[in-house]
Amino acid sequence: MTNTQVSLIQLDNYGPWTTTPEPRREVDLQTLQSRLFADIAQLVGARDGYAFFGRFDNIVAVTNGLDRGEHERIQGSLGNRYPVTASVSIASGDTPAGALGIASRRLQDAGSAQDSGRREILSGDPLPDADRGPDDVQIAHFDVDDATGKYTDQLNEFDTFIQIEQGYAALMKHMREAHDSLSFFVGGDNVIAVCSAMDEAAYRDAIDHVRERVGVELKVGVGRARTAQSAGMTAKHELERCREDGTAVELGW
Repeated sequence: MTNTQVSLIQLDNYGPWTTTPEPRREVDLQTLQSRLFADIAQLVGARDGYAFFGRFDNIVAVTNGLDRGEHERIQGSLGNRYPVTASVSIASGDTPAGALGIASRRLQDAGSAQDSGRREILSGDPLPDADRGPDDVQIAHFDVDDATGKYTDQLNEFDTFIQIEQGYAALMKHMREAHDSLSFFVGGDNVIAVCSAMDEAAYRDAIDHVRERVGVELKVGVGRARTAQSAGMTAKHELERCREDGTAVELGW
């Protein structure tokens, strides 16, 4: 069983802010979003967590090991550096999607994302150390098999992007519906999934599903550990084993 701590970081009143007192330039909004995500990724990453950009105004982080004070410092850093603030909701559960559902409901109960009166909410409680274990987080690193040879060196960039995104969409939906797991595109042809307690057969089934649905071939390395970064590094090494040995699934345990 996994025990994933998820933190939902949601920008406060961001939609109205982008149009007040008049619509802001899209290039400025994109720049702000990318810089804000980079800062969150670094702040969370410095504490052995992972952050994923989602829709940019909502960022999902895997934060096993981060306490309430560290979440407060992340909020404070964002408030000091940006013209917008962020509310954060922390939850944990035996599946990542279940934890995110709890975190989402807590923020929704605190007020709408476009409520000007809701600012820098911090709800929920981190996992107590006594409840943490060595295998709490399971991370899977998926990669498109020979994306360069099949797509990048053969198609124009936009058609390549379509192929990669179709594979991501099929995987994301399957992992959510079949395993209550959360999958995130992280650039290139890579997807990182925060998983429930899946075994080798479940990962092979996910790969088969994507191939049959959209014709995209995947391989995956999987790790599990006490924190997201440790599990993720194991997953990266196992993915390298897939590349070296020509295998589709490698588990780091």
